Amino acid sequence: MSGTQERPLRADAARNRAKLLDAATEVFTTRGVGVPTEEIARAAGVGVGTLFRHFPTKEALLEAVMVRRLETIAAGTAELAAGAEPAEAFFGCFRLIVEQSAGKNEFAQALAAAGIDVHSSLRASSAVIRTRLAELLDRAQRAGAVRADLALPELIALLIGTGATLEQLGPDPAAHGRVLDVVFTGLRPH
Repeated sequence: MSGTQERPLRADAARNRAKLLDAATEVFTTRGVGVPTEEIARAAGVGVGTLFRHFPTKEALLEAVMVRRLETIAAGTAELAAGAEPAEAFFGCFRLIVEQSAGKNEFAQALAAAGIDVHSSLRASSAVIRTRLAELLDRAQRAGAVRADLALPELIALLIGTGATLEQLGPDPAAHGRVLDVVFTGLRPH
């Protein structure tokens, strides 16, 4: 094994890393990126030393949360594309992306302020998602489930705007549902 290859994590270390990412995602999304790392460790049920063994800085933890979110979106869109009919896949993907985008702008701003180019870490997952979105949009349009005059750049703008709108509303599932209903109605052919 060469010195540049990373060894796989032991099972307990992998569990701790996953618990830290779960806790960080929840805490950063609900309380903001200003939460101290000690609180993240406590929420994960591990010591702060364990947190710093996995993520040497708070920014490394934020970046890992963002990368994980995009990987989750990429996996979810693949699953939807493979198993759902065109309209269900398209609208399910839209919902998945806006739900997973909560806090993303705050995360990106905090990382940029620390001098970290988060876009380079997210480039591969973003490209996969963009390609899948284009495929799902095309399938849904060919099936007559989405208006034919919508192009990918407009769809991406709608995703970003809808995500920001839901974030502005806070944790109100009924309001989120109404907003998505309005957006989905506008996306369907008239």
